[in-house]
Amino acid sequence: MNRDLDESPIGVLTSGGLDSCILVGHLLATGHTVQPFYVQAGLVWEAAEFAAVGRFLAAIASPRLKPLVALQLPVDDLYDGEHWSLSGRGVPDAKTPDEAVFLPGRNALLILKAALWCQMRGVRRLALAPLGSSPFADASPAFFSSLQATLNCGGAPHLKIEHPFASSTKQDVMQLGTRLPLELTFSCIDPRGELHCGSCNKCAERQAAFRCVGRLDSTVYAERSFDELPRPMTA
Repeated sequence: MNRDLDESPIGVLTSGGLDSCILVGHLLATGHTVQPFYVQAGLVWEAAEFAAVGRFLAAIASPRLKPLVALQLPVDDLYDGEHWSLSGRGVPDAKTPDEAVFLPGRNALLILKAALWCQMRGVRRLALAPLGSSPFADASPAFFSSLQATLNCGGAPHLKIEHPFASSTKQDVMQLGTRLPLELTFSCIDPRGELHCGSCNKCAERQAAFRCVGRLDSTVYAERSFDELPRPMTA
């Protein structure tokens, strides 16, 4: 491992979910210095999610893991106040397709805030963890390439946006996390306090992710009634 790899930090947008937490752990395991970011937008699950991020990062503490940076980017002036992500009403349940959880502009907003932080502080790489099978246009290589080009206009320090799981399946990514405390991650969009609800779209996806690698899911769910519900591995 060369010194540039060891000492030059790579920013990682860390949601607290399986994929982004595995990305942090994988980068640390392969010798990178990691600067994690969490962007707070005012969504209903963020208090539980942010707490989980802190627990996970504490559990994998390393001299190469920088302190978590929390950035504020509220969206209540963009989304309708009745939107399920703000109101907590009508949250997509386990039977809904992945498209039901789409949040307009989500990746653009997350990346812009963290990218500007990186450019102002000399961090030249920013990574996030969408899979190539994601159904969302703002998780495509073309989207990231275009946004990267925009960010690097106007004399700003050059930043590379990376999406290292773009050619990976959910099973591939879960296998990278074999030695990580994935029970500390958080994937729910309708939490009960700090517990996973067990009935939303993302909880169903989480259970399917553990099943796809034959790993015990020790997550505590408020309810758990869809263990056998088939879920596509898209996120």
